[in-house]
Amino acid sequence: MYTKKLFLVFSLIIAASLLSGCQELEANSAPKVSKTCPGKDAKFSIDFFKTNNQGKKSQRGINNVIIFNPKSAELDFKVNVGLSHKLYAKDAKGKLRKEYVPKQFRELIGDENAKLNGQLPIAAINADYIDTDDKPQGLNVSRGVEYSGAFKNKRSSFGISGGRPQQRQATIQAGRRKSDILNYNLVGGNGRFYRQGKFKDICQDLGEFACKNATNRSLAAITNQGYVILLVNDLKGNSEIELSQVNQELFPDTFDNVLEGIASDNCLGKIQEGILFDGGMSPGLYYNQKVYVENFGPIGSVFLIYKK
Repeated sequence: MYTKKLFLVFSLIIAASLLSGCQELEANSAPKVSKTCPGKDAKFSIDFFKTNNQGKKSQRGINNVIIFNPKSAELDFKVNVGLSHKLYAKDAKGKLRKEYVPKQFRELIGDENAKLNGQLPIAAINADYIDTDDKPQGLNVSRGVEYSGAFKNKRSSFGISGGRPQQRQATIQAGRRKSDILNYNLVGGNGRFYRQGKFKDICQDLGEFACKNATNRSLAAITNQGYVILLVNDLKGNSEIELSQVNQELFPDTFDNVLEGIASDNCLGKIQEGILFDGGMSPGLYYNQKVYVENFGPIGSVFLIYKK
């Protein structure tokens, strides 16, 4: 009787071991779900993350980054500027009103003029420099309507064209584009550090103060595959930052390191064009109901992104 019980116990143990082994083998043989690199995902639209100065993702990174696909049908775009009245408003004679007032980043991404089809943006970045009379200095166009300053033909601007989503194109160049569809949403900037795939250290062009003292940066870049990188580097960012040799303020000779790292790690292609937006007291970046960087100087314009 005792022998039969012992045999039964051993049989149960062996059966349990075999079942456990089979389950483990099945689990190990199951296909692993891998995260698709954004540039290889046909459905990719927009993402936010933080990086160090090598472009590597880091929760305590100093660089606040937005990448997006202009051709995504989920996205739409608009430009806002500081006005005392409704955007696109005209006077009694049918002339476009352009009564500028100083507005900060939080105002320009949250006022009535920031809405598109009744919705506020999902993402935004500060853009153009502002004049002493609160007017943007460069070329700014919002949904085909121009709000520009004295340097609109001299300085470069960043923009996303109009047309159907699959036709949209990101551009950076000086003055208005030859094709009207490219002049749909543009924001002024100053300081081209990538031209047709070639990087240039623009420290001397910026001058001593902007190069080495006012080191909080706001910039945009376009890859050869048409993707856009928006980046703000600011020690005063509204999130935890851990400073190190590869995680600190950006100088013009290292703009290529961080951008090329971001592009490579996210399968976005090669950097083709790059431009600075207003730095100093102006950088601001917003994504998905959180302001990651905010300064308190008035801003010439903001570039806004909407999710349908």
